[in-house]
Amino acid sequence: MFSTLERSAAKILDLPEGDSRVLFLRSDDLTHGDIATSAALQLSKSLGQSPKVLAEKIVAGLTGHPDVVRCEVAGPGFVNVWLRPEVFVSLLPRVLEHTNATPTRKEQPVIVEYSQPNIAKPLGVHHLLGTIIGQAVANLYRHAGFPVISWNYVGDWGTQFGKLSVAFELWGSKPVAQCSLDELLELYVRFHEELEKDASLEEKGREASRKLEQGDATLRAFWADVVTVTKNSLASVYKELHVSFDLDLGESFYEDKMAPVLEEGIAKGVFVEGDGGALIVKFPEESGMPPYLVRRGDGGTLYSTRDIAQMRYRIDTYNPQRILIFTDVAQKLHFEQLVATCQQLGWKLPPFENVLFGRMRFADKSMSTRKGNILKLEEVLNEAVSRAEAIIESRGDAIQTDDPKELAQQMGIGAVAYSILSQNRKMDMVFDWDKMLSFEGNSAPYVQYTYARTQSVLRKAGVESVELSGPVSQLADHERQLAGTLLQFPGALREALASHSPHMLANHLYQLCQDFNAFYGAQQILKADEPHRSLRLRFTEATARVLRAGAQILTIALPDRM
Repeated sequence: MFSTLERSAAKILDLPEGDSRVLFLRSDDLTHGDIATSAALQLSKSLGQSPKVLAEKIVAGLTGHPDVVRCEVAGPGFVNVWLRPEVFVSLLPRVLEHTNATPTRKEQPVIVEYSQPNIAKPLGVHHLLGTIIGQAVANLYRHAGFPVISWNYVGDWGTQFGKLSVAFELWGSKPVAQCSLDELLELYVRFHEELEKDASLEEKGREASRKLEQGDATLRAFWADVVTVTKNSLASVYKELHVSFDLDLGESFYEDKMAPVLEEGIAKGVFVEGDGGALIVKFPEESGMPPYLVRRGDGGTLYSTRDIAQMRYRIDTYNPQRILIFTDVAQKLHFEQLVATCQQLGWKLPPFENVLFGRMRFADKSMSTRKGNILKLEEVLNEAVSRAEAIIESRGDAIQTDDPKELAQQMGIGAVAYSILSQNRKMDMVFDWDKMLSFEGNSAPYVQYTYARTQSVLRKAGVESVELSGPVSQLADHERQLAGTLLQFPGALREALASHSPHMLANHLYQLCQDFNAFYGAQQILKADEPHRSLRLRFTEATARVLRAGAQILTIALPDRM
């Protein structure tokens, strides 16, 4: 963002043209300037001069620069720079360019896989993490102009169907197509309860699974109905969460693609016989990985078999520039084994990342999953909306809305999603109702309220887009702070994308909300004299646009009134 100054400082130090080692970053404290660089400290050894001497050279060279009010050496070799007000104003259009999605480039796609529900089961609250984080990262890639294939890899194959079919035959009371997901889940749970009394059910389930894989017409029809019921039910939850997919090809899609892969692995000596006639992959001892089971002894395929076939299909069909698969930390070993297997097969893989996230913990212990049951995501979302309705009602006239029901929906669903995205995905996440629905702190309602405040100001001003009425010779501290935070938006987008960490964008939006609200409380906007009035409206409009763009990436709806 401050490339002109960075190039000037590099030239002062006689660095080659285009050298990127001089970097100016926003100062945490305005008393230390608007921006600062530690380049003198970092370059001291390679340039053979003390940090202090190099810092003094930079200060001497930048003194009198048209963008600089003053600069100074600080500490062991930092350079602090105060910028002219015109710099902040002139850079705003470049920032606002980043609020619009970059046109999609014509290149190979990035495949982003997330959510991964199992058929015949409702989404559990644990599905929130991968679903929301994966969608936000897919949105980040799209916003940056990458072609993206968002992919829901559905668990619609395997032994679970054999077990469910046995349960349905024994205890089902109506056609599958008329069953709800809850009823199918109850049958599946009952199978395991009855299994404790009758061990023969296990073999019946396995036999049904084998028949399904072999093409039994009755079981195939049963399977198809279960898939339809499940996908219809999941669609409404995904819609509430602002989650969508380009493809939902599940495990069953690879039914006819596994045999060629198994044959290749056997022919290459990568798949070898293990206990009981199973096929396994062995890894070098130094890898620390146990053998990877790719086919059962009875000839049945596994999740691993389908994942290998899926990797081959994605490479052959899409030649992706990158593949990302979002899972919790428990899946780490599986994907390490999968990649190592593909490498042993001699396949050329695109850059691949198993993007890991932590587990969910609950501040309210009563929300923990109980044995034989799951905490359903749909129930959690309904609870969130219900709590938001109660908050809106309790605040009375303090909340302005034409549609309390719609606002409660936006607040409740947004609060759940934002509570996930505002936390570092690598850490365990704490689900806390009070924190996520608070109007204070890093929460969706706080972001939503701040955005609604910007819209109120712009409505009262009677403008949608603001042009400056003239040059501004001075900025108040709250204006400088807000402007500096606005200029960080492109960097927040880049960092969130590069690390696949949406919380970096969420944290930026939170900081922007804090700075705007401090600015709003300290500065007259509508009653200010020109050119300050138009400048402050310009900052308000820019804040609104950044919040709107960031919230859209993070799947959060923003109300115009609140």
